[in-house]
Amino acid sequence: MNADARTSEDRALDAFLGLIAERGYTGVALRDVAEAAGLGFADLYRLYSDKTALAAAFMARIDGEVLAGTPASIDLEETPRDRLFDVMMRRYDALRPYRAALRALRRAGTRDPMLAIAMGPGLRRSMAAMLEAASVASDGLPGALRQNGLLAIHYAVSRVFDRDDTQDLSKTMAALDDRLKTAERWSQLFDRYAKSPGSSVPPAPPVSPEA
Repeated sequence: MNADARTSEDRALDAFLGLIAERGYTGVALRDVAEAAGLGFADLYRLYSDKTALAAAFMARIDGEVLAGTPASIDLEETPRDRLFDVMMRRYDALRPYRAALRALRRAGTRDPMLAIAMGPGLRRSMAAMLEAASVASDGLPGALRQNGLLAIHYAVSRVFDRDDTQDLSKTMAALDDRLKTAERWSQLFDRYAKSPGSSVPPAPPVSPEA
């Protein structure tokens, strides 16, 4: 993809995020995005065929910013919880400029089941990427359970992040640390049960409901 097309993608995505922050997701049409981005409608359509594609591009942008800050090697003295904490706080730092747009997307998802379903796979991919960035395996059944657990943590912490007016996101940090500590305790209990003699099918760890 050439530089002009990349610039057009960024302009379109920035226009989309600005518009939904101001008007809400349902109050923005694809033609509005094209006009705000200074693009012809056909040009925008070739890049993003609908608003769901723009929402997916937003998640991919955040993933890219978070992963760009991933160290080339891990610190062996850090626990998986420490690494996940660092990765997820980089995510909230990356999301900070887009908080109004994120709230608009979340509100729309609670009212539009089809939007929520369409965004679900992208959110799971994002959580898988966050796990891998923290050197925590995300594949197979154990990985799927970890993805679900991290997604539940993300939903819960996002409620705090939405209202966190501290300069250093200290409220978000405290909520994330608390949730990860709880998840770590459940993971340790799960591992002990799975390794105990006579255990057959270990119970799945609990997953908090979506906010």
